[in-house]
Amino acid sequence: MITRLPVKLTLRSAGSCLHPEALTLRGGTLRPVEFPAGYACIEHPLHGMILFDTGYSSRFFAETARLPASLYRHITPVRYEDRQGAASQLLAAGIEPEQVQYVVLSHFHADHIGGVRDFPQAQFIYASAAYEAVRQLRGLRAVRAGFLPGLLPDDFARRSLPFSDGEAVECFDADFPLQRGWDLLGDGSLLAVMLPGHAAGMIGLFVSDTQHDYLLCADAVWSSRAYREQRLPHPLAGLIMSSRRDYQRSFALLTELHQRYPRLRIVPSHCREALAAWGSEQSE
Repeated sequence: MITRLPVKLTLRSAGSCLHPEALTLRGGTLRPVEFPAGYACIEHPLHGMILFDTGYSSRFFAETARLPASLYRHITPVRYEDRQGAASQLLAAGIEPEQVQYVVLSHFHADHIGGVRDFPQAQFIYASAAYEAVRQLRGLRAVRAGFLPGLLPDDFARRSLPFSDGEAVECFDADFPLQRGWDLLGDGSLLAVMLPGHAAGMIGLFVSDTQHDYLLCADAVWSSRAYREQRLPHPLAGLIMSSRRDYQRSFALLTELHQRYPRLRIVPSHCREALAAWGSEQSE
Protein backbone atom coordinates (compact mmCIF):
# COMPACT_ATOMS: atom_id res chain seq x y z
CA MET A 1 0.00 0.00 0.00
CA ILE A 2 1.16 3.52 -0.79
CA THR A 3 -0.90 4.98 2.07
CA ARG A 4 -0.81 3.66 5.63
CA LEU A 5 -4.52 3.48 6.42
CA PRO A 6 -6.99 1.93 3.96
CA VAL A 7 -10.34 3.54 3.18
CA LYS A 8 -13.37 2.58 1.14
CA LEU A 9 -13.40 4.36 -2.21
CA THR A 10 -16.29 4.85 -4.63
CA LEU A 11 -15.82 6.70 -7.92
CA ARG A 12 -18.81 8.56 -9.32
CA SER A 13 -19.67 11.39 -11.69
CA ALA A 14 -22.06 14.32 -11.37
CA GLY A 15 -23.00 15.39 -14.88
CA SER A 16 -20.72 15.72 -17.89
CA CYS A 17 -19.52 18.19 -20.49
CA LEU A 18 -18.93 18.04 -24.24
CA HIS A 19 -15.54 18.90 -25.67
CA PRO A 20 -13.55 18.05 -28.81
CA GLU A 21 -11.34 15.12 -27.91
CA ALA A 22 -8.51 16.47 -30.06
CA LEU A 23 -7.91 19.35 -27.65
CA THR A 24 -7.39 16.97 -24.74
CA LEU A 25 -5.56 14.19 -26.60
CA ARG A 26 -3.24 14.87 -29.52
CA GLY A 27 -4.54 12.97 -32.54
CA GLY A 28 -8.02 12.56 -31.07
CA THR A 29 -11.27 13.14 -32.91
CA LEU A 30 -12.52 16.64 -33.67
CA ARG A 31 -16.10 15.76 -32.82
CA PRO A 32 -17.43 16.63 -29.35
CA VAL A 33 -16.91 13.83 -26.85
CA GLU A 34 -18.70 13.46 -23.51
CA PHE A 35 -16.45 13.79 -20.47
CA PRO A 36 -17.90 12.84 -17.06
CA ALA A 37 -17.45 15.28 -14.18
CA GLY A 38 -15.94 12.78 -11.80
CA TYR A 39 -15.67 12.92 -8.03
CA ALA A 40 -14.78 10.39 -5.35
CA CYS A 41 -16.50 9.25 -2.16
CA ILE A 42 -14.01 8.23 0.51
CA GLU A 43 -15.36 6.43 3.57
CA HIS A 44 -12.80 6.91 6.33
CA PRO A 45 -12.90 4.59 9.35
CA LEU A 46 -12.79 7.53 11.80
CA HIS A 47 -13.88 10.63 9.87
CA GLY A 48 -16.78 9.15 7.93
CA MET A 49 -17.63 10.43 4.46
CA ILE A 50 -15.11 12.58 2.62
CA LEU A 51 -15.42 13.82 -0.97
CA PHE A 52 -12.72 14.56 -3.51
CA ASP A 53 -14.33 17.29 -5.65
CA THR A 54 -18.08 17.33 -6.33
CA GLY A 55 -18.76 17.53 -10.07
CA TYR A 56 -21.58 19.76 -11.32
CA SER A 57 -24.86 20.77 -9.69
CA SER A 58 -27.94 22.60 -10.94
CA ARG A 59 -26.40 25.76 -9.50
CA PHE A 60 -23.99 25.80 -12.46
CA PHE A 61 -26.86 26.79 -14.76
CA ALA A 62 -28.00 29.59 -12.46
CA GLU A 63 -24.47 30.95 -12.28
CA THR A 64 -24.07 30.88 -16.07
CA ALA A 65 -27.46 32.36 -16.96
CA ARG A 66 -26.05 35.72 -18.02
CA LEU A 67 -23.03 37.18 -19.79
CA PRO A 68 -20.12 36.89 -19.36
CA ALA A 69 -20.54 33.67 -17.36
CA SER A 70 -22.90 32.22 -20.01
CA LEU A 71 -19.88 31.96 -22.32
CA TYR A 72 -18.76 29.07 -20.14
CA ARG A 73 -21.77 26.88 -20.92
CA HIS A 74 -21.66 27.77 -24.63
CA ILE A 75 -17.98 26.93 -25.02
CA THR A 76 -18.27 23.77 -22.93
CA PRO A 77 -21.88 22.50 -23.02
CA VAL A 78 -22.93 20.69 -19.86
CA ARG A 79 -25.28 17.73 -19.49
CA TYR A 80 -26.77 17.37 -16.04
CA GLU A 81 -29.89 16.10 -14.27
CA ASP A 82 -30.68 16.69 -10.60
CA ARG A 83 -30.49 12.97 -9.82
CA GLN A 84 -26.84 13.05 -10.95
CA GLY A 85 -25.75 15.55 -8.30
CA ALA A 86 -23.34 14.36 -5.64
CA ALA A 87 -25.78 15.15 -2.83
CA SER A 88 -28.62 13.30 -4.61
CA GLN A 89 -26.43 10.26 -5.21
CA LEU A 90 -25.35 10.16 -1.57
CA LEU A 91 -28.96 10.45 -0.42
CA ALA A 92 -29.88 7.53 -2.67
CA ALA A 93 -27.14 5.56 -0.91
CA GLY A 94 -28.55 6.48 2.51
CA ILE A 95 -26.02 9.21 3.34
CA GLU A 96 -27.24 12.68 4.34
CA PRO A 97 -25.26 15.62 2.90
CA GLU A 98 -24.76 16.84 6.48
CA GLN A 99 -22.74 13.68 7.18
CA VAL A 100 -19.95 14.73 4.80
CA GLN A 101 -17.10 15.88 7.05
CA TYR A 102 -14.59 17.10 4.48
CA VAL A 103 -14.49 18.02 0.80
CA VAL A 104 -11.00 17.94 -0.70
CA LEU A 105 -10.86 20.30 -3.68
CA SER A 106 -8.33 19.50 -6.38
CA HIS A 107 -8.73 22.99 -7.90
CA PHE A 108 -11.42 25.62 -8.39
CA HIS A 109 -12.84 25.00 -11.85
CA ALA A 110 -16.63 24.94 -11.91
CA ASP A 111 -16.91 21.25 -12.79
CA HIS A 112 -15.04 20.40 -9.59
CA ILE A 113 -16.66 22.80 -7.11
CA GLY A 114 -20.19 22.80 -8.54
CA GLY A 115 -21.77 20.94 -5.62
CA VAL A 116 -19.91 22.30 -2.59
CA ARG A 117 -22.89 24.34 -1.34
CA ASP A 118 -24.84 21.09 -0.93
CA PHE A 119 -22.65 20.00 2.01
CA PRO A 120 -23.36 22.49 4.80
CA GLN A 121 -21.26 20.84 7.51
CA ALA A 122 -18.19 20.03 5.44
CA GLN A 123 -14.82 21.67 5.81
CA PHE A 124 -12.87 22.36 2.64
CA ILE A 125 -9.30 21.16 2.19
CA TYR A 126 -7.25 22.56 -0.69
CA ALA A 127 -3.87 24.01 -1.60
CA SER A 128 -3.79 27.70 -0.72
CA ALA A 129 -2.11 28.43 -4.07
CA ALA A 130 -5.16 27.09 -5.92
CA TYR A 131 -7.59 29.46 -4.22
CA GLU A 132 -5.26 32.46 -4.29
CA ALA A 133 -5.02 32.07 -8.07
CA VAL A 134 -8.77 32.70 -8.50
CA ARG A 135 -9.97 34.37 -5.28
CA GLN A 136 -10.18 37.89 -6.64
CA LEU A 137 -11.26 37.05 -10.18
CA ARG A 138 -14.63 38.28 -11.39
CA GLY A 139 -16.40 38.72 -14.71
CA LEU A 140 -14.63 37.65 -17.88
CA ARG A 141 -11.34 36.98 -16.06
CA ALA A 142 -13.07 34.49 -13.79
CA VAL A 143 -14.77 32.77 -16.74
CA ARG A 144 -11.46 32.49 -18.57
CA ALA A 145 -10.05 30.76 -15.46
CA GLY A 146 -13.04 28.38 -15.29
CA PHE A 147 -14.08 29.87 -11.93
CA LEU A 148 -17.63 30.81 -10.92
CA PRO A 149 -17.42 32.54 -7.51
CA GLY A 150 -21.11 32.04 -6.75
CA LEU A 151 -20.61 28.28 -6.55
CA LEU A 152 -18.77 28.69 -3.24
CA PRO A 153 -20.80 29.07 -0.01
CA ASP A 154 -20.82 32.42 1.75
CA ASP A 155 -18.92 30.96 4.70
CA PHE A 156 -16.31 29.27 2.54
CA ALA A 157 -13.36 31.01 4.22
CA ARG A 158 -14.55 30.08 7.71
CA ARG A 159 -14.91 26.43 6.77
CA SER A 160 -11.62 26.22 4.88
CA LEU A 161 -8.52 24.23 5.86
CA PRO A 162 -5.96 25.33 3.24
CA PHE A 163 -2.40 24.04 3.22
CA SER A 164 0.72 25.67 1.83
CA ASP A 165 3.93 24.57 0.15
CA GLY A 166 5.84 25.05 3.38
CA GLU A 167 3.71 22.45 5.14
CA ALA A 168 4.72 19.58 2.85
CA VAL A 169 6.35 16.60 4.57
CA GLU A 170 8.11 13.39 3.58
CA CYS A 171 5.23 11.04 2.71
CA PHE A 172 6.66 8.33 0.48
CA ASP A 173 9.33 5.66 0.32
CA ALA A 174 12.81 6.73 -0.74
CA ASP A 175 12.61 5.08 -4.17
CA PHE A 176 9.18 6.55 -5.03
CA PRO A 177 9.10 9.21 -7.81
CA LEU A 178 7.57 11.64 -5.32
CA GLN A 179 8.92 12.40 -1.87
CA ARG A 180 7.01 15.29 -0.37
CA GLY A 181 3.29 15.80 -0.01
CA TRP A 182 0.60 16.54 2.53
CA ASP A 183 -0.81 14.00 4.99
CA LEU A 184 -4.21 15.68 5.08
CA LEU A 185 -5.64 13.95 8.13
CA GLY A 186 -2.39 13.09 9.88
CA ASP A 187 -2.99 9.34 9.75
CA GLY A 188 -1.50 8.43 6.37
CA SER A 189 -4.88 7.80 4.72
CA LEU A 190 -5.05 10.78 2.33
CA LEU A 191 -1.78 11.91 0.78
CA ALA A 192 -2.06 15.02 -1.39
CA VAL A 193 0.56 15.92 -4.01
CA MET A 194 0.97 18.88 -6.33
CA LEU A 195 -0.01 18.30 -9.96
CA PRO A 196 -0.06 21.87 -11.32
CA GLY A 197 -0.26 23.04 -14.89
CA HIS A 198 -3.89 22.59 -15.84
CA ALA A 199 -4.65 24.94 -12.95
CA ALA A 200 -2.40 26.68 -10.48
CA GLY A 201 -2.05 24.78 -7.23
CA MET A 202 -3.95 21.74 -8.47
CA ILE A 203 -3.51 18.64 -6.33
CA GLY A 204 -3.92 14.93 -6.74
CA LEU A 205 -4.72 12.49 -3.95
CA PHE A 206 -3.24 9.08 -3.16
CA VAL A 207 -5.67 6.76 -1.37
CA SER A 208 -5.72 2.99 -0.89
CA ASP A 209 -8.42 0.48 -0.15
CA THR A 210 -7.65 -3.02 1.09
CA GLN A 211 -6.77 -4.21 -2.42
CA HIS A 212 -5.61 -1.33 -4.61
CA ASP A 213 -3.70 1.93 -4.60
CA TYR A 214 -5.27 4.91 -6.37
CA LEU A 215 -4.07 8.29 -7.54
CA LEU A 216 -6.98 10.66 -8.07
CA CYS A 217 -5.14 12.93 -10.49
CA ALA A 218 -7.90 15.48 -11.22
CA ASP A 219 -7.24 17.16 -14.60
CA ALA A 220 -3.54 16.40 -14.87
CA VAL A 221 -4.80 14.41 -17.87
CA TRP A 222 -8.32 14.07 -19.21
CA SER A 223 -8.09 10.38 -20.07
CA SER A 224 -6.14 7.26 -19.20
CA ARG A 225 -5.08 6.98 -22.84
CA ALA A 226 -3.09 10.19 -22.47
CA TYR A 227 -0.54 8.92 -19.95
CA ARG A 228 -0.71 5.31 -21.17
CA GLU A 229 0.06 6.27 -24.78
CA GLN A 230 2.11 9.36 -23.85
CA ARG A 231 -0.14 11.68 -25.84
CA LEU A 232 -0.11 15.27 -24.65
CA PRO A 233 -3.06 17.53 -25.43
CA HIS A 234 -3.15 19.71 -28.53
CA PRO A 235 -0.95 22.84 -28.22
CA LEU A 236 -4.10 24.99 -28.30
CA ALA A 237 -5.06 23.52 -24.93
CA GLY A 238 -2.19 25.51 -23.51
CA LEU A 239 -4.29 28.65 -23.86
CA ILE A 240 -6.37 27.60 -20.85
CA MET A 241 -3.51 26.15 -18.77
CA SER A 242 -1.99 28.03 -15.88
CA SER A 243 1.45 26.81 -17.00
CA ARG A 244 2.44 24.68 -19.99
CA ARG A 245 5.76 23.79 -18.36
CA ASP A 246 4.09 22.66 -15.11
CA TYR A 247 1.56 20.66 -17.11
CA GLN A 248 4.32 18.80 -18.94
CA ARG A 249 6.06 18.03 -15.64
CA SER A 250 2.85 16.67 -14.11
CA PHE A 251 2.20 14.67 -17.27
CA ALA A 252 5.72 13.20 -17.15
CA LEU A 253 5.17 12.21 -13.52
CA LEU A 254 1.96 10.32 -14.35
CA THR A 255 3.72 8.56 -17.21
CA GLU A 256 6.56 7.49 -14.90
CA LEU A 257 4.16 6.31 -12.20
CA HIS A 258 2.22 4.24 -14.73
CA GLN A 259 5.38 2.65 -16.12
CA ARG A 260 6.96 1.88 -12.76
CA TYR A 261 3.78 0.93 -10.92
CA PRO A 262 1.40 -0.56 -13.50
CA ARG A 263 -0.97 -1.78 -10.75
CA LEU A 264 -1.49 1.78 -9.49
CA ARG A 265 -4.95 2.93 -10.51
CA ILE A 266 -4.54 6.45 -11.89
CA VAL A 267 -7.95 8.12 -12.06
CA PRO A 268 -8.39 11.28 -14.19
CA SER A 269 -11.55 13.14 -13.17
CA HIS A 270 -12.96 13.14 -16.70
CA CYS A 271 -11.98 9.66 -17.91
CA ARG A 272 -14.91 7.51 -19.05
CA GLU A 273 -12.65 4.46 -19.18
CA ALA A 274 -11.54 4.76 -15.53
CA LEU A 275 -15.07 5.40 -14.33
CA ALA A 276 -16.43 2.44 -16.27
CA ALA A 277 -13.71 0.13 -14.95
CA TRP A 278 -13.61 1.18 -11.31
CA GLY A 279 -16.63 3.43 -10.73
CA SER A 280 -20.14 3.09 -9.44
CA GLU A 281 -23.06 2.31 -11.71
CA GLN A 282 -25.04 4.94 -9.80
CA SER A 283 -22.95 7.66 -11.43
CA GLU A 284 -24.18 6.82 -14.90
